[in-house]
Amino acid sequence: MTYCLGILTKEGLVMAADSRTNAGVDYISTYRKLFDFSIDNDRTILLCTSGNLSITQSALTLMQQDITAKAEVSLHTLPSMFEIARYIGNMIRQVQEQNRPWLEKDGIDYNCTVLLGGQIRGSEPELFMIYSQGNFIQASKEKPFLQIGEAKYGKPILDRVLSFETSIESAAKCALLSIDSTMISNISVGPPINLVMYEANSFKVRYRLSLNIDAPYLTQIRQQWGKCLNEAFEQMPNIDWQHYLNGDT
Repeated sequence: MTYCLGILTKEGLVMAADSRTNAGVDYISTYRKLFDFSIDNDRTILLCTSGNLSITQSALTLMQQDITAKAEVSLHTLPSMFEIARYIGNMIRQVQEQNRPWLEKDGIDYNCTVLLGGQIRGSEPELFMIYSQGNFIQASKEKPFLQIGEAKYGKPILDRVLSFETSIESAAKCALLSIDSTMISNISVGPPINLVMYEANSFKVRYRLSLNIDAPYLTQIRQQWGKCLNEAFEQMPNIDWQHYLNGDT
């Protein structure tokens, strides 16, 4: 399993992903799920992947081959983020069609999902979620974040804290807390956590980090968040049992 998320704000984009691909009883493996295909001063292209690892690896390899071969159509030549989302969806379908008969034969799930975030010069930053079928949806001011993988544990803080007006620094902090909350509740999501913060119209990824489970900052926010939650819980009023035992509503 995995957990990745993208956040769109008026100040730019945040993309974050864990790195766990397997979490068996005696075998844990990791693989990077956040990828940067940017060209400084021209376009920022960030991808997060979840689902069948062989499918996403193959699709990423083919996309890199198109870039290396200077193909007419690639992540570096398409004129809009919308066209890039269509290109990625087509690439996923192509790889799935090649592998599907053999994967289905052995009952292996071949589905995958990709988050695409970035900006091409002349347009605003955009964020997409691309499904296995090749179709996609786009984040908006009303819905400024998208999640893939094990999303449920990290969603409450996003729903309560984020809006399109949230500062990009706060969005990055929220993303880390969302992933950390997921790691606490689900062993299939794990470190290192990779995070990118992109400032709108900079056309350069200046801020990126990779945090292991014992990273000082991750430890600090985990402890502080846990303390704040416990303090907030203690401040909640107790149930007025007598009120309800008397039949009041």
